[in-house]
Amino acid sequence: MSNSTGNVQPLEIGIETFGDITADANDVPLHAAQVLRNVVAEARAAEAAGLDFFGVGEHHRDDYSISAPEVVLGAIASVTEKIRLGTAVTVLSSDDPVRVYERFATLDGLSNGRAEVILGRGSFIESFPLFGYELTDYELLFEEKLALFAKLRKGEPVSWSGQTRSALRNQAVYPPIERGTLDAWVGVGGSPESVVRAAKHGLPLFLAIIGGQPMAFEPLTRLYKRSLEEFGHQGQKIGAHFHGLVADSDEEAMDLLWPHYKTTMDRLGAERGWPPASRMRFEASTGPDGSMLAGSPETVARKMARFAQGLGLSRIDIKYSAGTLPHETMMRSIELLGTKVKPLVLDMLSDK
Repeated sequence: MSNSTGNVQPLEIGIETFGDITADANDVPLHAAQVLRNVVAEARAAEAAGLDFFGVGEHHRDDYSISAPEVVLGAIASVTEKIRLGTAVTVLSSDDPVRVYERFATLDGLSNGRAEVILGRGSFIESFPLFGYELTDYELLFEEKLALFAKLRKGEPVSWSGQTRSALRNQAVYPPIERGTLDAWVGVGGSPESVVRAAKHGLPLFLAIIGGQPMAFEPLTRLYKRSLEEFGHQGQKIGAHFHGLVADSDEEAMDLLWPHYKTTMDRLGAERGWPPASRMRFEASTGPDGSMLAGSPETVARKMARFAQGLGLSRIDIKYSAGTLPHETMMRSIELLGTKVKPLVLDMLSDK
C-alpha cells in the first residue's frame, strides 16, 4: 500500500496502548496475561467503533504487558477484519531489521494487508542491555538498522554492510508482501536530526507529541517536507501520537484520568529525576493548547481538528491507556472516540 499523499485523504484516527498493567475493582493489579486478553478485546472494540488503526507498544518492564507486539497483533488480526494493525513503536535499535521485516511481512499476510510498523528508538532503554547492545552505540544502531530496513522494504534481494550486524549479499527475505510494500513510518520525539533521517529514507514521519504545545512541532513538519524534496522523494504522510481519554464530559475525563496519570508520571519521575506530577500542570496539558487529548467528545474533536490542520497530519493516534486506568473506562473511551469524536473531526475538517 503506497504512502504517497498525491491525493488528499480524510484524516485517519487510531488508538494505541502499551498494555499498561491495570487493576481490578479492589485496586489489585491484574496479571499481565489478563491485560493481554483485555488488549485484544479493546482492539475489537476499536474496529466496532469505526477507528482506523490499532497500535501496541514494545516494552520490557513490569508496568507494561506487551514485549512481543507482533504476537499480540497476530491474535488481533484473527478476530478483526478491517482495522489497520501496527506498533507504537518497534524499538529497531535493539532488534534485527531482517527479523522485524519478516515478522511484519507475516502479520501483513495474516491480516490481509493491514500491517504497518512505526520504527523508533523508544523512550525506555531496558531493551538495550536485555538484548546485548551498548547505549554508547545508540545513534549508530538506529541509523544503520533503519537504512537496512528501508532496503528490505523494497521487496528485492538486498546487499548491505555495516558495523552493527553481519553483511548481506543479494539476500532475499521471506515471506514476500502480497500487495505493494509494507507500510512503515519513522517515529521521532522532536529532534531535527531524526526528522531529516526519516526524509532521507523517504519514509513517512510519526511525531510523538507527549508534552508541551503541539503546534511547536510545526517547524519540524516544514523541515520534513523540505528535506523530502531535497532528497528527491515524493510527499509522504505525517502522523502524530498523543495521550488522552474521552468521557461524557470534560470534568469526568479529568477526574477519571488524573489519579492514574499521576501514579504513572510519579513512577517515571522517580526514575528520571522529574518532580511529582501536579494537577495544575495536568490541567494545562488538557487545555486548548496542551498536548493531551482528554475531555468530552466535543473538546477532543476541536483540539484534534486544530492540530491535524495546523501540522498537516494524515493520522492522529491517541494512547488511550494510562497506567492503572481500568479496562472498562478505556472501553468507553474507545467507543466515544470512534462513534462521537471521529465524525465530529471529519465534519470540522471538511468545512476547512
